[in-house]
Amino acid sequence: MNDHGWMARALRLARRGLYTTDPNPRVGCVLVDGGRVVGEGWHARAGEPHAEVHALRAAGERARGATAYVTLEPCSHHGRTPPCADALAEAGVARVVAAMTDPNPLVAGEGLERLRAVGIEVESGVLQAQAEALNPGFVSRMRRGRPWLRCKLAMSLDGRTAMASGESRWITGAAARADVQRLRARSSAILTGIGTVLADDPSLNVRLSADALYGVEPVRQPLRVVLDTRLQMPASARLLGLEGETLVLTANQDVAARAALEAAGAEVVQVAARDGRLDLRAVLALLAQREINEVLVESGPTLAGALLGAGLIDELVVYMAPHVMGDAARGLFRLPGLDRMADRIALEWADVRRVGTDLRLTLVPGGGR
Repeated sequence: MNDHGWMARALRLARRGLYTTDPNPRVGCVLVDGGRVVGEGWHARAGEPHAEVHALRAAGERARGATAYVTLEPCSHHGRTPPCADALAEAGVARVVAAMTDPNPLVAGEGLERLRAVGIEVESGVLQAQAEALNPGFVSRMRRGRPWLRCKLAMSLDGRTAMASGESRWITGAAARADVQRLRARSSAILTGIGTVLADDPSLNVRLSADALYGVEPVRQPLRVVLDTRLQMPASARLLGLEGETLVLTANQDVAARAALEAAGAEVVQVAARDGRLDLRAVLALLAQREINEVLVESGPTLAGALLGAGLIDELVVYMAPHVMGDAARGLFRLPGLDRMADRIALEWADVRRVGTDLRLTLVPGGGR
């Protein structure tokens, strides 16, 4: 097997941390000597050993002279754990192949340089695109200073998300709803607006067993974030009584309303407003400061439209059901000001697949007509 084959194996290992490593990146490592695996591992949780350490422990003395295939440059700094670059050097590996350099400014090539300095052969860039795709939020936070924003929507064949009355359960089938649970589980935070909370009283939690998420216990609940400019959030909201944390972002300084929400278990934080609404870029900057990597937007058309119109959505995941709801029903986005064909917001297809009775459409910004 060549370098690409071994790195593909390391990426499969890294994916086992898809639901658990937050805020750390998902990383896998394979140690190979003489064409045979002598050790392998993956990072499971922040604060626990990194992938390289697991692989080295499995290999023992067989690590000496081996090649290490790592999906992310070995760290060179003391964070929650010691530097992995030092651990590889001390174990006597002869060669390190990294899929990508670490976008973290604390590393940013320093780990590879440290290995070169002690005579270890180093290569980088093997299956880099695949490695970056596994950690879009971590890469985005390090390079752009904001999380990766994934917006989930469910619609009928004619692009409707709710009846005129607001009724929306259930547009899609059971398989699609289970798929959404996996999107939630991989996310650092779930973002919604106060309109959705008042209308639907959602839970916004992960309702899957550990067995469905690579068997790692306990199941991690993402942070629930509610944008509530005027602080209308009721202390009786369902999501406040569930496992996990809820963050309410507001521009309102009502001390009594804030105290009631905090007594119910929410954290309330002031955010700058613009044109009577919360500044969405300030919201994302705040979440990045809290080490939030991937944000799943589950909201109504107003917030979804505002994020799309501001160019802040990185990925759209749309579940389309095979039925028609009629022209009086509600649409996907509220986007005032799109009056001409030239005003269209261009998207590109990233993936289309069937999920149960529905289609899952994945789109990213770009393209054009």
